[in-house]
Amino acid sequence: MFVIRHAHRPSTTAAHLYGCVCLLVLAGILGGCSREPDWTRTIHQVSSGVLTLIADHPRPFDGTNNLSTQGTGFVVDADRGLVLTNRHILGAGPSVVHAIFPNSEEVDLVPVYRDPVHDFAFLRYDPADLESSEPYEFPLVAEGAHIGREVKVIGSDAGERLSILSSTIARLDRNAPEYGIWQYNDFNTFYIQAASGTSPGSSGSPVIDIAGNAVALAAGSRTQSLSGYFLPLDRVVRAFELVSRGKPVTRGSLQTSLIHESFAELERLGLSEATRNSVLAQSPENRGMLVVKSVIPQSPAHGRLAVGDILVEVSGTLITDFKRLAEVLDEAVGQVVQVTVERAGVTHEAQMEVSDLHKITPREFVTLGGATLHALSYQQARHFGKPISGIYIADNEYLFEAAGVSSHSIILGINNQPTRDLDELEAVLETIPDGASANVRWIARGDPEHGRSSLVRFNRRWAAAKRCADADSIGWWTCRDLVAPASAAPKPAPSMTFRDWGSLESNRIARSLVGVQVDIPLDGIGGVWARRRQGTGLIVDAERGWVVTNRAVLPHAVADVRVVFDASHEVPASVEYVHPLHNLALVAYDPDLIASEHPRSANLDSQSLAPGVRAYFAGLRADDSLMYRPALVESVEPIGFSRTDQRVFRGFNVEVVSLVDAPREATGVLLDEAQQRVLALWVPWHGFRDEPNAGIAAEVVMDMIAHLHSGEPLRSLEVQWSPLPLSDTRLLSLPEHWIEAYAQHDPQRRRILKAQRILKGDPAVDRLREGDLLLAIDGELANSYREVERLSQNERVRLTILRDRQVLDLDVATLSFDGRGVEEVVRWAGAYVIEPYRALSFDQGIEPFGVYSTLFFWGSPAGRETLANRRILALNDISTPDLASFVEAARSLEGRVSVRVKTLDSLGRPSLRTIRLDPHYWPLEVLRRSEHGWILESLE
Repeated sequence: MFVIRHAHRPSTTAAHLYGCVCLLVLAGILGGCSREPDWTRTIHQVSSGVLTLIADHPRPFDGTNNLSTQGTGFVVDADRGLVLTNRHILGAGPSVVHAIFPNSEEVDLVPVYRDPVHDFAFLRYDPADLESSEPYEFPLVAEGAHIGREVKVIGSDAGERLSILSSTIARLDRNAPEYGIWQYNDFNTFYIQAASGTSPGSSGSPVIDIAGNAVALAAGSRTQSLSGYFLPLDRVVRAFELVSRGKPVTRGSLQTSLIHESFAELERLGLSEATRNSVLAQSPENRGMLVVKSVIPQSPAHGRLAVGDILVEVSGTLITDFKRLAEVLDEAVGQVVQVTVERAGVTHEAQMEVSDLHKITPREFVTLGGATLHALSYQQARHFGKPISGIYIADNEYLFEAAGVSSHSIILGINNQPTRDLDELEAVLETIPDGASANVRWIARGDPEHGRSSLVRFNRRWAAAKRCADADSIGWWTCRDLVAPASAAPKPAPSMTFRDWGSLESNRIARSLVGVQVDIPLDGIGGVWARRRQGTGLIVDAERGWVVTNRAVLPHAVADVRVVFDASHEVPASVEYVHPLHNLALVAYDPDLIASEHPRSANLDSQSLAPGVRAYFAGLRADDSLMYRPALVESVEPIGFSRTDQRVFRGFNVEVVSLVDAPREATGVLLDEAQQRVLALWVPWHGFRDEPNAGIAAEVVMDMIAHLHSGEPLRSLEVQWSPLPLSDTRLLSLPEHWIEAYAQHDPQRRRILKAQRILKGDPAVDRLREGDLLLAIDGELANSYREVERLSQNERVRLTILRDRQVLDLDVATLSFDGRGVEEVVRWAGAYVIEPYRALSFDQGIEPFGVYSTLFFWGSPAGRETLANRRILALNDISTPDLASFVEAARSLEGRVSVRVKTLDSLGRPSLRTIRLDPHYWPLEVLRRSEHGWILESLE
């Protein structure tokens, strides 16, 4: 049910209630209260034919997003299993629908016909699938709607299985309600208005009279006035008769929107008295005529009809309402008709061809890089005020979002070639190498008069590239793979020279600084939703092409990465290391792609920074210009930003550097006072409020590089430590010799470390407790994060702690990390499933068992059950402790079967859900990281 919502609902007054009571009493006196039993019998008789429809729209299409919805349908032919509902319930694109009968029996429905303009559609179920239901067959009686007639709306109002709402028809000639620009709106038809109080879920309900006839189809409502809007059945009946006989339903159009106006308004528009008298003489009951509201540019009516024209005749037939106009046009598809209009009192005649509405309604789409594209529809052309030509971006997803091209835009051309339809689009795509960039000309929905141009990188590795066509007769749309072009080979820089920044020192560090651009193809991985991120990288090994950046720029390995040299040349890069503990990542480019002047490796220094130390800041702004200036260290303290994002890597157990008058518009490095060596990286910190900038010591970078060179894994105790002043330790009865030892160990920072949080799944969780004081690791004192990290690189360590006033020695195992990060992503039932990652244990306190559903798509089986931010423990009682076992269990499920999914939510609470799979639209796929990059593999 389309609803026009308003903030306030009129209150019911005592006088109003009194009036209602009087009317009811009067009705009982005059009618003997005999109608209620009749309605009871009618409702009891017809309710078996009213169905609750559950519809999933797996692809965005024609202005509607992919979504799951619920509505109503009713049986109009029990022998054939034909069901009538609204077009907006079935949708304009692919849909998966099943019905629930009043006795809870369920059947699948297949789309049979959806009108290109008007809000009705037919579906079909197989009557042989019914075991106990004997549905009522609603007669369609278009002429049964009369002003003042009492009717009832029977359907799934507000999501309830069966609701019955009383109503009285007030108008038969209301112009089609408008639900907002860019939305689906019916037009060129009258609507019936009644006070019904219907709401979402009533869409597709039968509007019945006391005899059990369907006299209208519920379609929309307005909450402020409790008005219901019903679609008349005249065109529905025609379509039903043709569908029943297996005939095509012809639908004609002049590509012109009209509105019905009263004679008073028509006179203001210039209707002549002679025409008015002639119309009333032929049709005395008329209260108005049709007026042109808009004309599609370059359509048959363009230049022949104008806004404000009053329609008089079509091919000699007087036209005063939408019904008669539709009757003429639907029988004249492809023919030339003569249209007579009156414009400011002057009669004009013109001949024009009647368009086939079905041909200007898209029934195909292309998926590419996750985006969904189809030919511009008549519906959207009306919104844009543009010709029906071009490619409509139903969903920009990764391919276009990364380039700043928005959804619901129109592509006019690619690579200087026009893309007026899908055939031209496909031909152009075959010429663009995979991974290559091409210029795209487009217009935005909110600014259709100004063309735009964007450079789009056509990357196909992350999602299948297909062209799909309507095959409603078999229940789904069939797809074929697009021709896969060759991959684009990276080109070496022709002749690159670095800019002169005014001094030897600034020029030297500038040759070590690069831009890092990251495009993230999959939403939700690691809790990250931003598609594009960019920042500064530092070259630490020019021979290997190693560049260090941060995890705010590169949050995980599921990404496309490019390195930009001096704002003049970019090369692709691969993800080599994502630091599991700290805000660091390392990518690698091919040094052979950089010719002429070569970049240089930065010199790193492990010198510790302290408040008051003078340094130099060198970094890149957003426009790739260099910022180079003196800097003064303000503090070096444990990270203490306010966190904001959940389930996102943030980093802890690290001290960060802050600066006096810190630069906010650039990121880069801190150099020593001699401007020779890098002491720290100045980086953003993702996952914290406002994503602040702060420094991380070069020593941590050097340690990461050492692990990369050696191939040894990084090990960790996986405990979040917090500093505790030595003065507080006395209150906890720490022996005095330990206090004296730490006072001598670190005279400047007289503190000890306390276990604040122990990550679930860590071996230390069974040995350590929150509140334990760390005294030593393998006999060595450690009161800084870096000391703890260095001393924790053995498989097992001996921790000396203070707990409950007692000094204890604990043998604790450490966890190892290889720095590869996410290596595999499974797409199942419309959800992304990955191995649980470290931030989940940190944020949710749940042990990392099972697999983790990080995101679902609306319109999918997982979307209907909101299967996100959940650990999946089993499929049909088959345990899924890891991704390999999950994939094996998922592969054992064939077809559209229902599966029991055992899950844990973010608080560790178990639940059992049933999901009905849809392998056609949501096949089982795996993205795997290989030596040659990420590879998409279909497992269906």
